[in-house]
Amino acid sequence: MPEPLRRTVRLTTPPGDVNTVHDFLVELWPDVDSVSDVDRISIETALIELAANVMQHADSDGSGLTCEFTVVVSDDAIDMVVRDTGEPGEIRLVGAEMPELEAESGRGLALISALVDEVAYSQEDGHNIWRLRRTRTTGA
Repeated sequence: MPEPLRRTVRLTTPPGDVNTVHDFLVELWPDVDSVSDVDRISIETALIELAANVMQHADSDGSGLTCEFTVVVSDDAIDMVVRDTGEPGEIRLVGAEMPELEAESGRGLALISALVDEVAYSQEDGHNIWRLRRTRTTGA
């Protein structure tokens, strides 16, 4: 792939939700058919999990927020950036662990971290910025 493929979708919640993110990815994959099934499943799971977390935790008053999801597919990696207008969070990325089996929540960041190689969070210009990166695998 000579030039990285870049796609972006913007949504406002409501009415946008994780289904919008899933549809965005479904439309992306035919344009990058060299991406392995393992990478596709990992990216879909990580990005949809992050979208769900943002929509739940960054919009605590239910007034809605705007999210922008960008995916860049290059020969060696898949990079994702999620930018939202939600409330800033106190995010602890280092040491994110799965909760006890009986816990009803708290798996999001640990799951995302297990599926990608890099996770970063920052606040810039009044936005929450998430950056995820997964090194591409070979084969199906």
